[in-house]
Amino acid sequence: MGKTGRHSRTIRTGAAVVALAGASLAGCSSEPSSLLAQGKIEIGSKGDQPGTSYSPHDGEFNGFDITVAREVLDRVGVKVTSSDFEGVLSKNRAHALHEGDVQLIAATYSITERRMKPKPEGGDGLDFVGPYASTRQGILVRTADAGRYKSHSDLNGRLVCVWEDTTSAAELKRSAYSQIRTVEMTDARDCVKALKEKKVDAVSTDQLILYGFMKDDRSLTVAHALTFGPFNDYGIAMAKGHRDDCEKLQQALMDYAQSNDWDRDFQINLPLVPKEDRDEARPTGDEIASQSCRDKPGNAKVDD
Repeated sequence: MGKTGRHSRTIRTGAAVVALAGASLAGCSSEPSSLLAQGKIEIGSKGDQPGTSYSPHDGEFNGFDITVAREVLDRVGVKVTSSDFEGVLSKNRAHALHEGDVQLIAATYSITERRMKPKPEGGDGLDFVGPYASTRQGILVRTADAGRYKSHSDLNGRLVCVWEDTTSAAELKRSAYSQIRTVEMTDARDCVKALKEKKVDAVSTDQLILYGFMKDDRSLTVAHALTFGPFNDYGIAMAKGHRDDCEKLQQALMDYAQSNDWDRDFQINLPLVPKEDRDEARPTGDEIASQSCRDKPGNAKVDD
């Protein structure tokens, strides 16, 4: 399949092998006990993003993030049920891992340099297994107004909702978008509610997330032509110190992403995503090798 929009993100196999070897060397010899050894694990995910990670009823979770976590963990012998998932907010994801509230996060968590950098170096101190999907940032608008939004300039002076501690919020703070007004809310549910109530003109976050909202409510539409910034690459996150577990999950993700199961699960959970975007979203083995279980992945998105 072609990935013309992602050439800048693709690395050569040789570089991937070097990166993976470096990951092994970075593992600590005094590694804590395995997160996977007990055959049970707690996973943090979103509860308000239909299609990616959603909890329509108390204790029930579904969406592509949830499916990926189940499939990857199943491949290393850990059976996951809905009771193993716990809701988290975007701004609390790293805190939940370091406090031990959950052991993994599968919640449209973009892999970035700051998040992967060790804490003593000023980072969030996380390891990622991914990407399991990639997407650009986009715009969700009311369907009745969709014809108004064909270029970035159509957003000038408009009020766009984003939520806290997301790469999407950071992107719209760039000087290139200084004429776009933004408001930050707690999470996706608040932004979408404000859009429906006409308190904001649009919602901005990753397009895959937005297509999930569009499927859930056809009064909302993704302005497909309007994208921002580079690709955001989603990974399953864990606190550093479990490199052996991370590498086992990395191999499991590689097996899953290269199987027909990935394509099937993506289409089931996010059926409105155009085929071209679905092809762009699917990771290669090289991309997974270069960004998983690393302190400084060569092609991670750099935080501003």
